[in-house]
Amino acid sequence: MEVTPLLEVEKLALKKQKYYQINPLHYILRAALASMFIGFGVIVAFKTGGYFYHEHSPIAYPIAAFTFGAAIILIAYGGGDLFTGNTFYFTFAALRKKMKWMDVGTLLTLSYIGNIIGAMIFALLILTTQLYAETSVNAFLLDVVEKKMHIPTTELFFRGILCNWLVCLAFFIPMTLKQDGAKLFVMILFVFCFFISGYEHSIANMCTFAIALVLNHPGTISFAGVIHNLVPVTLGNLIGGSVLMGYMYYYVNKPFFEEVEEKQD
Repeated sequence: MEVTPLLEVEKLALKKQKYYQINPLHYILRAALASMFIGFGVIVAFKTGGYFYHEHSPIAYPIAAFTFGAAIILIAYGGGDLFTGNTFYFTFAALRKKMKWMDVGTLLTLSYIGNIIGAMIFALLILTTQLYAETSVNAFLLDVVEKKMHIPTTELFFRGILCNWLVCLAFFIPMTLKQDGAKLFVMILFVFCFFISGYEHSIANMCTFAIALVLNHPGTISFAGVIHNLVPVTLGNLIGGSVLMGYMYYYVNKPFFEEVEEKQD
């Protein structure tokens, strides 16, 4: 493949680093904004899917998967720093020796913290609206959350790997396209794929769990369940983005980069 899209990944990573260097608070707030955008996607997905869930329709989950695509569009076009995408961008830039690994660790940690802050703020905002106060509205969301909190750790880890592989592709592939319509279609398609496949996204889960915890929820949904899910899923997301995307694209395209650099010399 052409190295041009990968150079865009590199530029994006350095741009994100510059936000941090100018003002760390701005960087953290951009991360908070990203998870709040995901929160909008969570609400749309479970609100829409809930109508079909109560009718015991088999298309409840596919509908939720399709409408959740709103989240990635908000992040891509509205701005924001998502931990999961950053695992790809920063790893690739570090392998290209454009960033220091210490900076990668710092930026990933702060983006994750920012994502947590955004998820908590959005959940509190949803609580004040009382839109999810009725059992008839929140049953679908709570059912999904309860299941996620009781999946075996190993399964969560590997679902996390596969999820972020797809999510990073959802951000990367559109960089090779010129038309906004094509970009939007690819983004929504890839997000639909990860959602409907049952893979696990740490930040999407974080937002969903935060909303569930502020609602009137059963005892099977707990903070311990949040930790049980997020730890292996986050580690899986980290490997999916950094190894299967960052390292893999660096390794298979290394000869082409060397060729381009030789021509520039």
